[in-house]
Amino acid sequence: MLTRDLKRVARRTWTGPQAFQFCERLTRDHYENFPVASFLVPKEKRLHICSIYSFARIADDFADEPGLTTAERIDSLTEWEEQLVDAYRGHAHHPVFIALRETIDRFEMPIDLFQNLLRAFRSDVTTHRYETFDEVLEYCENSANPIGRLLLLLFNYRSETTLELSDFICTGLQLTNFWQDVSVDLQKDRVYIPLDDIREFGYSEEELFQRSFTPAFKDLMCYQVDRTRQMFNEGRPLLAEVGKDLRMELRLTWKGGTRILQKIEQREYDVLSHRPSLSLFDKTSLLISSLFG
Repeated sequence: MLTRDLKRVARRTWTGPQAFQFCERLTRDHYENFPVASFLVPKEKRLHICSIYSFARIADDFADEPGLTTAERIDSLTEWEEQLVDAYRGHAHHPVFIALRETIDRFEMPIDLFQNLLRAFRSDVTTHRYETFDEVLEYCENSANPIGRLLLLLFNYRSETTLELSDFICTGLQLTNFWQDVSVDLQKDRVYIPLDDIREFGYSEEELFQRSFTPAFKDLMCYQVDRTRQMFNEGRPLLAEVGKDLRMELRLTWKGGTRILQKIEQREYDVLSHRPSLSLFDKTSLLISSLFG
């Protein structure tokens, strides 16, 4: 079990370099739609991105760990937050927090951004339906936007305007992942499509769990994709705001998110029978376009 494995890891004595290597391996071992600590960012930043990612990845795994009760998942997240607080006080034993403590100190990162992430993971455990789009956006404020803000702080972009542009892109990425993973989330009894939208379009939750692809569902998903694309467009000026140290990675991330939306459109919005994903050709073409345009 994840919890037991992590406790065993924490009993070892870790040096700083060993802790960063642990985070780097964990990052490389997990598939993501979008680049994480890729060669597009300066080498000296990559390990710090990995420490942030590892903190979030493990917390996310706690929320989904099989075989645990709701209370046990919440307890795991609470213990993870206690270790976070200890790291801010200068004490860390787990390799993730040994590495993260150096990242936090070096780049002056506020604890609330990490705590917001944990709030989102707790929500994953306790909340499986969202009545309105505003409630979904509130979830995104905790689940996605802190990651973008932490990344900007890592590159010393601290203006409020820049951070707000990042929020648009990160919310767009989170929403894209929701629409991409509709069929996957149904298996976990999770629905991120706002219930009032489902009703507004003449569809039903029962039809959703039956994976009934109807004209109403198609219109419903078209609506979600359109307003998600608007989020990406609102945040697009950020691509010109950042310097070359972050621009290509950010451009690739933005293009990856919008390409997934295109994939959903190309399948006529049928995300019930197939999970849209980026092929190797997609990723290669996106990389080339990010490097040269």
